[in-house]
Amino acid sequence: MVQGIFYVLDGLSEEQQLQFFCQTICERWREFGSVRVWCRDQQHAEMLDEALWQQPADAFVPHNLVGEGPPYGAPVELCWPTAAVSQRRCKVSVNFMPTAPQFAGAQLIVDQVPSAPEQRQEARERFKWYRQQGVNLSTVNVAETATHSN
Repeated sequence: MVQGIFYVLDGLSEEQQLQFFCQTICERWREFGSVRVWCRDQQHAEMLDEALWQQPADAFVPHNLVGEGPPYGAPVELCWPTAAVSQRRCKVSVNFMPTAPQFAGAQLIVDQVPSAPEQRQEARERFKWYRQQGVNLSTVNVAETATHSN
């Protein structure tokens, strides 16, 4: 059964959220070997790409924007809704889009619950949709965990 984790972002600054997700992407890549990150748009993907390059050397994440790098893509692929995404299956799907992405082949879905009311409602809709697809869901309040810094 596919597992899903919704991270509640209440109380975290944009910078803390970015750091948390860079760390999460790194951990999931190490655990599962392949991660597809669905960004809101190309600009968001490029910002996340830069943030991943800024991680410490011991937290290096082999990643590329979709269409760049090796012919079959890097282990971590950053894509967006209008990008030409390969049919390659990834074991983890990380979602920053307002709608649920394609996740065929994924063992784990990582999604987020932003603080803004409209985005929170979109997260509720995704949560319901994933549940209808048979995904085993859980939620984690990031501010209550010790996994993020600052």
